[in-house]
Amino acid sequence: MRRIRRIQPQPIIGQAWTGRHVILLNCTKDNQFINLYKSYHAPIETARPNCAETLSQLLSIGYRIHAVTAISPNQVQYVLVL
Repeated sequence: MRRIRRIQPQPIIGQAWTGRHVILLNCTKDNQFINLYKSYHAPIETARPNCAETLSQLLSIGYRIHAVTAISPNQVQYVLVL
């Protein structure tokens, strides 16, 4: 008697990421870029010294602002999700 073996589908190498992408953008209240953290496969543009410009670029490629938090009296963090 022959046994039928079922093969589980495996992800294809090079397959596009289908989850959500997250970016944490840290800026000063004076509109200066501090730092940017991102999920591994998140599409991104080069950060600019001007935080508004960096935020504008991220919004133009499809990110949406999920939250804005004051981290310190002079620092703001944006959470963006795509």
